[in-house]
Amino acid sequence: MATIDGRPAQYGISLKQLRELMEHRGREGVAKIGEFGGIHELCKKLYTSPNEGLSGSKADEEHRRETFGSNIIPPKPPKTFLTLVWEALQDVTLIILEVAALVSLGLSFYKPADEDAPLLQEEEEHHGWIEGLAILISVIVVVIVTAFNDYSKERQFRGLQSRIEGEHKFSVIRGGEVCQISVGDILVGDIAQIKYGDLLPADGCLIQSNDLKVDESSLTGESDHVKKGTDVDPMVLSGTHVMEGSGKMIVTAVGVNSQAGIIFTLLGAAVDEQEAEIKKMKKEAKKAIKQKSLTGESGKGSQPPPQTQHQAVHSEGTKSSESEGNHVPQSSSSATAAAPETGHKKEKSVLQAKLTKLAIQIGYAGSTIAVLTVIILIIQFCFKTFVIDEKPWKNTYANNLVKHLIIGVTVLVVAVPEGLPLAVTLSLAYSVKKMMKDNNLVRHLDACETMGNATAICSDKTGTLTTNRMTVVQSYICEKLCKVLPTLNDIPQHVGNLITMGISVNSAYTSNIMAGKNPGDLPIQVGNKTECALLGFVQALGVKYQSIRDEIPEDKFTRVYTFNSVRKSMGTVIPRPNGGYRLYTKGASEIIMKKCSFIYGHEGTLEKFTRDMQERLIREVIEPMACDGLRTISVAYRDFVPGKAAVNEVHIDGEPNWDDEENIMTNLTCLCVVGIEDPVRPEVPDAIRKCQRAGITVRMVTGDNVNTARSIASKCGILRPNDDFLVLEGKEFNRRIRDSNGDIQQHLIDKVWPRLRVLARSSPTDKYTLVKGIIDSTVSENREVVAVTGDGTNDGPALKKADVGFAMGIAGTDVAKEASDIILTDDNFSSIVKAVMWGRNVYDSIAKFLQFQLTVNVVAVIVAFIGACAVQDSPLKAVQMLWVNLIMDTLASLALATELPTPDLLLRKPYGRTKPLISRTMMKNILGQALYQLVVIFGLLFVGDLILDIESGRGQELNAGPTQHFTIIFNTFVMMTLFNEINARKIHGQRNVIEGLFTNPIFYTIWIFTMISQVLIIQYGKMAFSTKALSLDQWLWCIFFGIGTLVWGQLITSVPTRKLPKILSWGRGHPEEYTDAMNLGEERFDSIDSDKKPRAGQILWIRGLTRLQTQPAEPIRETEV
Repeated sequence: MATIDGRPAQYGISLKQLRELMEHRGREGVAKIGEFGGIHELCKKLYTSPNEGLSGSKADEEHRRETFGSNIIPPKPPKTFLTLVWEALQDVTLIILEVAALVSLGLSFYKPADEDAPLLQEEEEHHGWIEGLAILISVIVVVIVTAFNDYSKERQFRGLQSRIEGEHKFSVIRGGEVCQISVGDILVGDIAQIKYGDLLPADGCLIQSNDLKVDESSLTGESDHVKKGTDVDPMVLSGTHVMEGSGKMIVTAVGVNSQAGIIFTLLGAAVDEQEAEIKKMKKEAKKAIKQKSLTGESGKGSQPPPQTQHQAVHSEGTKSSESEGNHVPQSSSSATAAAPETGHKKEKSVLQAKLTKLAIQIGYAGSTIAVLTVIILIIQFCFKTFVIDEKPWKNTYANNLVKHLIIGVTVLVVAVPEGLPLAVTLSLAYSVKKMMKDNNLVRHLDACETMGNATAICSDKTGTLTTNRMTVVQSYICEKLCKVLPTLNDIPQHVGNLITMGISVNSAYTSNIMAGKNPGDLPIQVGNKTECALLGFVQALGVKYQSIRDEIPEDKFTRVYTFNSVRKSMGTVIPRPNGGYRLYTKGASEIIMKKCSFIYGHEGTLEKFTRDMQERLIREVIEPMACDGLRTISVAYRDFVPGKAAVNEVHIDGEPNWDDEENIMTNLTCLCVVGIEDPVRPEVPDAIRKCQRAGITVRMVTGDNVNTARSIASKCGILRPNDDFLVLEGKEFNRRIRDSNGDIQQHLIDKVWPRLRVLARSSPTDKYTLVKGIIDSTVSENREVVAVTGDGTNDGPALKKADVGFAMGIAGTDVAKEASDIILTDDNFSSIVKAVMWGRNVYDSIAKFLQFQLTVNVVAVIVAFIGACAVQDSPLKAVQMLWVNLIMDTLASLALATELPTPDLLLRKPYGRTKPLISRTMMKNILGQALYQLVVIFGLLFVGDLILDIESGRGQELNAGPTQHFTIIFNTFVMMTLFNEINARKIHGQRNVIEGLFTNPIFYTIWIFTMISQVLIIQYGKMAFSTKALSLDQWLWCIFFGIGTLVWGQLITSVPTRKLPKILSWGRGHPEEYTDAMNLGEERFDSIDSDKKPRAGQILWIRGLTRLQTQPAEPIRETEV
C-alpha cells in the first residue's frame, strides 16, 4: 500500500464526503460528525493530531494539496492589452474623429469628373489624403497611450492586491508548534487556532471552543451572531468573522471547495452568463452611435442587474478578481458589509465630487462651442460658395464639409479635458506606490486624497500613540506596593502560586513570550500585549508559565468567559484536583474590585474586603498608578467546592450554571493589582505637533482609565498645560449628548466635540457616535473631514463611517483591516502625518494640472472658434490640436502629477469639504495667462504677417498648403503652453516657479522631450502637421513669446488676490449637493431606454471619472477565501 511520510496515502474520508459534511449546520452538523465517529476520529481519518497538528513535511503538504486542493480561488484573468485598446476606442469623440478622418481619406481619393478644375489643384490632390491619415494616426496614438495607462494601472492594482493578501497570516499548529502561515498555504487537516477578530480563511469543524460567536452575515445575510460549539454548531465557515471567543478547529475544506469558494464559483459562472445576457439585450436595443458609446463601458456587465445585487454583495472574491481595468465593479469593500452597504464609499471623495461638477460644466461648454464652430463654418462656406459666387454644387464640396466637421470635433477634443481623470489616477497611483515606503498600505485610492483634507484625527491610544510593548512595572500584593518587580520569596507561597497559576491559565494560549532572535534582543511578544506583560511578570517571578499550561491544556477548561468591550475582563474555569471548580479572572481594576469581597492582606492572611478598603485602595494605589500613565489590571479568583466551604469559597452540589455570569463573578478574592507601562512612542509628540501646526485636531479615544488616558495625552502633547479642553469618560459623554429620552442629539454633540480632546473608558459605540457627530456637524464653516484609527473588531463601524479609516497592520484584527481604507504597516501615528502630506500633495498636483489644463482649453477653444468666424478656417489645424491635446493631457498630467511632497505642505490649514476647487489665485493665473496668450495669438493672426514680413495665411483656399504664418501661430501657442507648464507648478501664488524643478526628473524629461518633438514637427512635419519649416529668426520670436509667459506670470502674482471678487473661485459649496452627478456615470447609462441622454463631452468625462471612482472601491481580498 502506498505510503506518504510513513502513513497510508489513502485518506479515511474523501473530498466529496468533506464537502457534504460542511453543508450541514447546527445539530445536524453535530450528528453528521457523530456518524464519522466524532471529531477525534475525523482527525485520525485526515492523519492529523488535535494537539500536534500536521507534521509539516513537504511530501505530506504536497499530497494534501493534490488531494484536497489549495486555499486559493483563481482570479479572473486580467484584461489583455488588446481588450483595453478596444475599450479606449469606444470613446465617443474619438469615434466621430475616426469616421470623419476615414470619410476625408475616402473623399481625397474620389475624383469626380470636374472638367473645369484648374491644373494647380492636381499638385494639392496628392497631399489630400495626408490630413486624414495624420488624424487617424493621432487617434491611434491617443488610444494606445490610454490603453497603456489602463494596463499599467491594472498591473499596479494587482500588485497591490497580492501585497495585501501576502499580509494576511493565520495561526496553525504544525509539529506541535504554533506558527503563523500565509492564508494561501492552509491545508485540509491543519489545526487552526481561531480567536476574536479573525476572518476565517477556510472551512472547518471545531475541536474545542470558548464562548465562540461568529458573524456569518457575509454568507447568510443574517446579522445576528451565531453561537458555535462542539455540541451546538461545530461548523465554522470561510469568509465569516469571529466576533467573540476563541477555539481550535480542524480545516476540512479550502479554496474552491469551501462554502465561500463554492458561492464564488457559482457567482463567477453567473456573472459570465449575465454578461452574455446583457450583451444580447444591448444588441436588441439597437441604439444610435451615441447610445452605443454610453453603454460601451457599462455593457461590459461588471455590475450585476439589481435582482442579484444582494447576492453579489458577498461575492467580493469574484468581483475583485474581475478588477476590470477601467470599471471595477463597485462592490462593498468588506465581506461584512451586508446588502445595505453596497454603495460603500460612494459619497466619500471630496475631490471627485468637485471634479465631476467641473467636468459636466466644461463638457457642456465644449460641446456647445464645437457645434457652433461647425455650424458657423458650414453656413459661411455655403453662403460664400452658393450665394455670393453662385457656383453649382460639386461633389468635391463634400470634402470641404468634412473638413469643417473635423475642425468642430477637434475643438471638442481640446475642450473636454479627458486628461484630468488620467492626472488624478496617475497622481494617486504614484502616491500610493510611494506611500508604501512610508508604511501606508492604501486599500482605497481616494482615501489618499481625502486624507489631505483631514481636519480631525481620532486615534486609539494603545499601539498607535504608544509602543504596544507592555511591561509590568508596579505591583500591589498582600498590602505591599512595589515600584520594582518583587521576587517569589517576597510573596507568601500560597498567594504566589495562585497568582502565577491564575495568570498562566487565564490568558489566551496564543499569547506567548519568545526569546529574541539575537542573544541581546528584547523578548518578542506574540498575541495580546497586555497578557504578554502579565506572562512576563510571571517569568520575572522565576516561574515558567509554559509548564503550568502543559499541565492544564485548553481542552481541560470547563468554561471561558472571553474578553470583550462590555465585560472588560476575562475569566477561565478549571476543575480542581480534588473535586469542584476554580474560576480565575483578570481585568480592569475598578471593574474587578467591585466584584471582590475578600483580599489577601499582610503576610497572606485572608481579610474581608470592605467598601472603605476598596475606596482606599483605589485612592492610594490604582489612581496614582493611572496618573503615571500605567494601565492597572487586577487578578482575582473564586473556588466552588463540593464539600465544606471556607469563607471565600462557595459550596456546590452539582455543576453550577455557568451561563449565570452575574452570580458566578461575585464574591471574588483579590490576589493582586499590577500597573502595566506602555511607553509613548518617541516620535509621536513631534508628529502630533506637526498635525496641530497643519490645522488638524488630534483626539484620543481609548478604553483605558481616565487618569491613564490623561497622563498619556499630556505626554503626547494632545493636552497642553493651561488649555481649556475636555477629558470625558464614556458615561459622561453619553450623558451630555443624549436628551431626556436617551436619544442622541446633534446639537448636543456640537456642544461637546469642539473642546473634547480625550474620551476614556469609551465603548466602540461611543467612538462611532463621536465620529458620526463630527462628520455631520455644521458648526465649522468648512465642514470637518475625519480620520480614525482602529485595531479591534468592534472598531469596524467607526472605521467605515470615517472619511478615512486607518487600521493597524500589526495589532489590527482582520475585521478592522477589512473595514479600513489605509493599513498602517508599522502601527505608528507618525505614518499618519506622512499620509496627510501625500494627500495634500495629490490635491495640489491635481490643482496644478487643472490650472495648466484650463488655460490651454480656454485659449485653444477661443482661438478655434473666433478663427473659424473671422478667417473661415481655424488657425490651429485638427492634427495640431490633437498634438496640443496630447501635450497637455497625457504628458502634462504625468509631469505635474509626479511632483514630490514638501514639508511646507504641512504648514497650511486643511481645505475642508467646502473649499472651492479652483481658488481665486488659480483663477487669476488661468485668466491672466489666457489673456496674454490670446492677445499674442490674435496679434499674430491679424498683423503677424506684416510684423514678421511673411506671406499671410488668412483667406487661403481650403486645399492650399501650409503657410509659415499659421505655423508660427501654432508654434508660439505650443511654446507658451510649454513655458506655462513651469508656471503651473505653483498654485499658492509663490514667486519662485523654478524651485524644486530639478528634484523632479520626470517633469524635466517630459518637458525636454516635448520641446524636441515640437522642433521636429515644425521643421519636418510638412503636410502631415500642416506646418512649414521656420527660420532661426522666426523660432526666436516664438520662444520669446513663450518665455514671456514666465515674465507675465510674475506680473500676475503681483496682483493682490484678496482684492478679487469671491465669484472668481470655482467649485465651492458642499460636494453632497452634486454627488448625484457622480451617479450619472454608473446608473443612468445602464438603463437601455434611458430618456436622458447626456452630452458626449459630459459622458466622456463622467466615464473617465467613474473609472476612477470605481477603482479604489475594489475589494482588496481577491484570492483568499
